[in-house]
Amino acid sequence: QVQLVESGGGLVQPGGSLRLSCTASGSIFSINTMGWYRQAPGKERELVATITSGGSTNYADSVKGRFTISRDNAKNTVYLQMNSLKPEDTAVYYCKADVMGPYGKFYYWGQGTQVTVSS
Repeated sequence: QVQLVESGGGLVQPGGSLRLSCTASGSIFSINTMGWYRQAPGKERELVATITSGGSTNYADSVKGRFTISRDNAKNTVYLQMNSLKPEDTAVYYCKADVMGPYGKFYYWGQGTQVTVSS
């Protein structure tokens, strides 16, 4: 019913920047909260940042001040601007959307995009 497609990952040096994008498509009436999560090898998936339909944001302490989440409601797209990247930011990043559709409320995950921070 709903697909989330991510892009923007890659290899970057410490101190560099990347911008991730995630676009939702399908049978969508509205999208409530959207967010970014990440998972490093051998670790649990953890929340990075969330943003509500009204624009309220929340960040993990580890990224606060370095990352910025934003969204374009008309495009059903959420972004994650990542600055001052550190090696510990290396992970697969997943987007998530809480969607109201014709059959009710469901959440969906993107396919994941690899972010590697290394010199």
